[in-house]
This record gives sequence, C-alpha cells and structure tokens, in this order.
Amino acid sequence: MFKPLDPLLHSELRLAVMSLLISTEEAEFPYIKEQTGATAGNLSVQIDKLSAAGYIEVEKTFKGKKPCTLCRITPAGLKAFEEYVESLKSYLKL
Repeated sequence: MFKPLDPLLHSELRLAVMSLLISTEEAEFPYIKEQTGATAGNLSVQIDKLSAAGYIEVEKTFKGKKPCTLCRITPAGLKAFEEYVESLKSYLKL
C-alpha cells in the first residue's frame, strides 16, 4: 500500500530547502539560494509556504546595516520530513 506524500514537501525546491535545513542548524537566505539555484523571488515564496505550514521558522535580522534572513527547521518540520521519507520508501518497495 502506498502512503500519501505530503504535497508541501513534494515540490522539488521546498524539499531541497528542507534537506538543507536538516543538515544545518540554520541557514541564511543567500546560502539557500546558492545551494538550490533558485531565483530570489521563487525561493522567497517557497520559504513563506514552509513557514506558514510551521515546518520552518524565519528570523529577519541585520548584519551590520544589511538585512539578513535566517531559516531554521522546526520540530514539526523535521517530523513532516521524516514522514515524507518513510512514505517515499513505500513507493520503492518491490
């Protein structure tokens, strides 16, 4: 039996963002943009969706006089990611 896949995580860019955040304590927007190859506009929209779902938290600060956006995965986001991976495994069983 196939388990349902979380549609929020099934997007390639959102999945990439979550994967990055799992391996780091926090990541700045430019780093995520560089690693995913996404445009700033598209990445911003996808981060907003993940944040609205409670999967990540976004903190807007300043580095000197420059704005800095930090992203962190939440416990709910980690749980959703783990469940997504488990669901995906159900598709790989022969």
